[in-house]
Amino acid sequence: MKTLIVVPARYGSTRLPGKPLVQIAGRPMVDRVASLARRAALELEDAAFAIATDDTRILEHCRNAGIPVVMTDPALASGSDRALAAVEGLGASPEFVVNLQGDAPFTPATHVVAIVKALATSGTDAATPYIRLSWEALDRLRAHKAETPFSGTTLVTDPAGRAIWFSKIILPAMRKEAELRTLGALSPVFQHIGLYGFRLEALKRYCSLPESRYERLEGLEQLRLIENGMTVQAVEVQPGRIAMPGIDTAEDIALAERLVAEHGDPDRI
Repeated sequence: MKTLIVVPARYGSTRLPGKPLVQIAGRPMVDRVASLARRAALELEDAAFAIATDDTRILEHCRNAGIPVVMTDPALASGSDRALAAVEGLGASPEFVVNLQGDAPFTPATHVVAIVKALATSGTDAATPYIRLSWEALDRLRAHKAETPFSGTTLVTDPAGRAIWFSKIILPAMRKEAELRTLGALSPVFQHIGLYGFRLEALKRYCSLPESRYERLEGLEQLRLIENGMTVQAVEVQPGRIAMPGIDTAEDIALAERLVAEHGDPDRI
């Protein structure tokens, strides 16, 4: 295969145990993410997908639901490590590997397709998407960060669209923001979406490297790539129908169900 989309699905979430099997509007979260992975694979050339789990309950659920699944070591440190373990467990040698978060069931399949196409054309080691924020969305992000400073990640790019840096601080600072606001509806702030595509050899190198200095300080694993001189193509995408980056708590499940009722179920429309 040319592309393997891997969905890491850990059972042992501290805040929401058994998270992949929790139901959202009548459907287990892992089924929802598997559906979007399947849709993305169908849009790509010679692509497949698989759930990478650490728990026999998720393994059995996926097998019973007809979802491709592979068992991986529970001790693995990150989703990227689990994605590489899935490649090895399947005996595959894809050119590209996508790490699609198992707790992001509303990720549009188009985002996955966009980063794979960017990898194919850019020659970079990795690719990841972002959304350019409107001024209103930027104001909401700032207000949210006043309550939860480490929510939301921004990035800055070079003229070729390659990521220069990622941060939990809102980048860039804007000395003449009032003037910029008069020039258009969009701000110059790019909000990162936690979805990654790698060339296989780059993923192997990434997983072999120790945690980097700023990765540890910011809590952002993608900084390990930048700090080790690896290249990351940033790809602008449009928000999905339901803009909810991840689900971590019972409160998030309740919010997700309200948003599905409000905007329609992306899995069924």
